[in-house]
Amino acid sequence: MTSSREELAGEIQQRLIRFIAEAVLYNHAVSAKVGLGGSDSQFMTLLQTYGPLTPRQLAERTGLTSGTITGVIDRLEAHGFVTREPDPRDRRKVVVTPSLEKIQEKLVPLYAEQGERMYQLLATRSVEELRVISQFLADSVDDAVARD
Repeated sequence: MTSSREELAGEIQQRLIRFIAEAVLYNHAVSAKVGLGGSDSQFMTLLQTYGPLTPRQLAERTGLTSGTITGVIDRLEAHGFVTREPDPRDRRKVVVTPSLEKIQEKLVPLYAEQGERMYQLLATRSVEELRVISQFLADSVDDAVARD
């Protein structure tokens, strides 16, 4: 059992690294099942989280080149997971919009078992523990976004 604050912090970091690795590998497997590249589903997560984004905004959020972004958008569009639409504020630009119906039909079922396991795990925690976990995750994401 860890005893010091430093040991516990190190243990949390190692467990987070493992959690992230497992999540990434699971997402790669799901993407492969529907004929997408390993990181393609992450773009849909960004679009579902932030709403429609321009290719430039996707490049800024991911750190990828515009050529790579175009390839990802092309694949997602070919599978019906996103559409390109003229930006209502600037007709020279396009926004990439997730196709929620196609995501619901093709991807949600592939994540259902994982979602149920997470629900069962969270059901074992008190409301106060859930608040701490939620705040920790929010702080972690906010910190990551602030560094970008």
